[in-house]
Amino acid sequence: MSAVDKEFLASLPTLPGVYRMIDAAGAVLYVGKAKDLRKRVSSYFQKTDQSPRIRLMLKSVDHVDTTVTRTEAEALLLENNLIKGLKPRFNILFRDDKSYPYLLLTGHRFPRLVYFRGTPKRHDQAFGPYPNSYAVRESIQLLQKVFQLRTCEDTVFANRSRPCLLHQIKRCTAPCVNLVTPEAYARDVAEAAQLLKGEATALTEAITAEMNAAAEALDFETAAFLRDRLRMLATVREKQFVDTPSSEADADVVAVAEAGGVIAVNLTMIRGGRHLGDRSIFPQHGEGASLAEALDAFIAQHYLDHPIPARIFVSEPIETEALETLLSEQAGKKIVIQHRVTGERRVWLAMAQANARLSAERRSADRANQSQRLAALRDTLDLPTLKRIECFDISHTMGEATVASCVVYEGDDLKKADYRRYNIAGITPGDDYAAMHAALTKRFHKSVEENGVLPDLLLIDGGKGQISMAVDAMAELGLGEVLLLGVAKGEARKPGLETLIFADGRELKLAKDHPGFHLIQQIRDEAHRFAITGHRAKRGKARLQSTLEDIPGIGPKRRKQLLEHFGGLQGVRDAGVDALATVNGISRELAETIYNALH
Repeated sequence: MSAVDKEFLASLPTLPGVYRMIDAAGAVLYVGKAKDLRKRVSSYFQKTDQSPRIRLMLKSVDHVDTTVTRTEAEALLLENNLIKGLKPRFNILFRDDKSYPYLLLTGHRFPRLVYFRGTPKRHDQAFGPYPNSYAVRESIQLLQKVFQLRTCEDTVFANRSRPCLLHQIKRCTAPCVNLVTPEAYARDVAEAAQLLKGEATALTEAITAEMNAAAEALDFETAAFLRDRLRMLATVREKQFVDTPSSEADADVVAVAEAGGVIAVNLTMIRGGRHLGDRSIFPQHGEGASLAEALDAFIAQHYLDHPIPARIFVSEPIETEALETLLSEQAGKKIVIQHRVTGERRVWLAMAQANARLSAERRSADRANQSQRLAALRDTLDLPTLKRIECFDISHTMGEATVASCVVYEGDDLKKADYRRYNIAGITPGDDYAAMHAALTKRFHKSVEENGVLPDLLLIDGGKGQISMAVDAMAELGLGEVLLLGVAKGEARKPGLETLIFADGRELKLAKDHPGFHLIQQIRDEAHRFAITGHRAKRGKARLQSTLEDIPGIGPKRRKQLLEHFGGLQGVRDAGVDALATVNGISRELAETIYNALH
């Protein structure tokens, strides 16, 4: 810390900007923003009441780099870009790579109601975002009950000759076989969109007026249909709508809580006056941080990547001026962040805070349970340094599309960022031993060359043959010191009857209720799941690519025509002989050949 002296601190500008705490090896420990760089950076080295986390960081600081910006809002943007790129170990990080799902009404002649992620097409209507996939699917089910819109794929829709089961259970009006007029279907779509936009009151009044008019005209069948729709609409409103002024029809409620050293942020989404649900997010490196610091980090990091509602209600008082300026510039509208709220808003915050607290308590309990499991396994294996566990599994179907998985457990949790899959080729199909040898070689040869991270325990899903091959592979790499443990399936492959096999052939059977055994089962099952999903994806892709190519008489031109006409291979599969024969260049004889090859 010799570089961080009084002379250096006095030389800092009294301007907004970003500072980086850097250690002797050049690694960035922390990135922060400041309205006044001199004042903010100096405070680290002048205060005596710093938190344990900050005191620990300051012990490693060698020097501080700064970057001046024009405004505090610019500093905030630069700070978050640097945090996401550098991932400093003392910054609170919120990793949320997945895009949020939407509910989509497509722009077809008969629009489709669909779950969607990504960027919608120009003619589609997107509603959301929703906090999770469950919330979208629940909304789709409710809208199906009320408006009976189609949810089927275009290829299925284009090739139906009779109504499907959804029509029979009154979840679809069957536009695929013209059981509803385009005008009536368009009205249903417009009413669904009106509900999704938060105009439920106007929609209810309009349907009520239609029902009364039908009753006065003695059209009792139509009046009864509209009465049933009103009842279902009332059920939907009761489930999802909240009492909110039109100015706050779109809002997020963000609350933070801590339990057992775990911080959780709960995000509740309200769009169009509809309560879409909530989700809890847990920060990395949040130990020792205050609730306000965690909340401030979440607001800055989250909304730079996701759509921003006009109002954000927060559970902790934070500095909002720079955040509001930056988010307003990004959204192209005024964004307001509020802490002091009354009435219904206070109820929302209390609910979100309770959910955050419950999530933190659950995560804390899970972490304590995992710590007990790891401690029990350490004692059983007499391995006091046990921290990182890796597990390998092989998956294939009769030797086809062989995939090896590697999952990692570290720090009382599965570390998904370190998961890896390896495509295995150049071996005899179905040779699990050779596949395991290839997978371990792929995984660890870089660790040998680059002095990379190694596990304290390496689990192999398999018996004596697999563990023997793993021993050979690790010996060839010069990594014989890594502890290997095979997990052999028990009688009839029943869980709880597995045998643990050491590299020297010793066998160990742990009690079914042994905490360490539960940890091994958890990691092994995760490796198995990860391998199977990778294998199925690889196998499916290979079959999709090769099926049409294998049919005599189908060259690149006809293959392209078929795929374009039916919207993909699944559409070709769903098509009958008559439909296939309508494609230009496909005779009836060739259509029969295609149909027989795909079924």
